[in-house]
This record gives sequence, C-alpha cells and structure tokens, in this order.
Amino acid sequence: MDKHEIRRIIATRVAKEFRDGDLVNLGIGLPTLVANYVPADIDVTFQSENGFIGMGSAPEPGEENKNLTNAGGQPVTILKSAAFFDSAMSFAIIRGGHLDCTVLGALQVDGKGNLANWMIPGKKVPGMGGAMDLVTGAKKVVVAMEHTARGAVKILTECNLPLTAVGVVDLIVTEMAVMKVTDKGLVLIEYNPEFTIDEIQAVTEAKLIVDDNLKEML
Repeated sequence: MDKHEIRRIIATRVAKEFRDGDLVNLGIGLPTLVANYVPADIDVTFQSENGFIGMGSAPEPGEENKNLTNAGGQPVTILKSAAFFDSAMSFAIIRGGHLDCTVLGALQVDGKGNLANWMIPGKKVPGMGGAMDLVTGAKKVVVAMEHTARGAVKILTECNLPLTAVGVVDLIVTEMAVMKVTDKGLVLIEYNPEFTIDEIQAVTEAKLIVDDNLKEML
C-alpha cells in the first residue's frame, strides 16, 4: 500500500478511540490527520499546544489561512467555538491533566510502554517540543505511526534511543495492527487482514500476546 493509504488507515483507526466530549491534543506529522476522520456523531475538541482550542480539519486547497496553523506549522481550520490563548495557558491545560487523550508519533516504542520520539543521537535535533508534557499530563496516550521505518523495527523489547517518558503509552496504532500496552506486555487486539499474525510479529521485536478476542482493524 502507498504512503497515503498507510496514513489514512492509521488516522481513521485512531479517531475511533475518541469519546463524545473528549479534549484531545494531536502531535505534529501523521497525528494531525486524525482530525479529518472523527466520526460525525462524536463531538471532540482539539487543542493545539501553540495556543488554541477548537481546531477543525485541514482546509480545502486554496482555503488556507497563513495565520491559522497547528504546532507543526500546517494550515488548519478553526471552529466557531474556538478560543485562543498564550503558551502559559496552553501548557496549564496540558500539565494540569485536562487532556483526555494525546496522539503522538514515535521513533520507538517498547513492550513496557516506554516512548522515544524526540531525538536520535548524532543527528540534528529541531527541539524537544511538548511531548514530555503531553504524555505525562494526558489521561490516555496513543502512538500513531508506521509500523517500521524504511524496514527498521520501531516496536522493540526495549527502546535504545533516549526516552521521552517511561511507561506512558497506552495504545499503539500502525497500518498493520492495534496493540495495547499491559503489565504482561503488548497485546495484539486488532490486525489488518492484509497481513498475517506471523508477518506482523516478524517486524515487531517485542513479543506480541494475541488477544483471545482478536479482531480485524475496522
């Protein structure tokens, strides 16, 4: 499948995690696409760490407003109920435990729910961003990412890159599977029927525990 299809599958599945009334933060990159796939019968409010609540879906081509962007600098739309504020208020929301969910990308995740998503040693680091605050402040942490990176395994037994936070990840969603982090390890709860369980395990270093009620990804 191509890049667009991979990202659509991931974003669509992540959007199904939200509940009516949730306040959600979407990280830069792939997670921002999730706003485009929220079910019509669910009322979700998106917060952007650069200072507003009430982010809508991506604008139609030609309808972009250069003054309305998310934390990654991508054009967004704003709902009528939106509110703008400074960074102090934005991070008070994040650090104060007011987010029901945050969705982030990752360089690596492991079977203990550890997250590495901010730097690769020896490479230029653009900035830490708000990830450390988000994953410790949100009630639920969802990692949305491609299952591998140019063939390299990203879901490990133990992360070997500098950690963003320890034991914070609740759910991992890739184009191949949905995995829940538990005390016993990673539980495979859904799989993409285009792949076999063996194929998923082959590109996952952490040992997967197949759930008794394993389902196909919707």
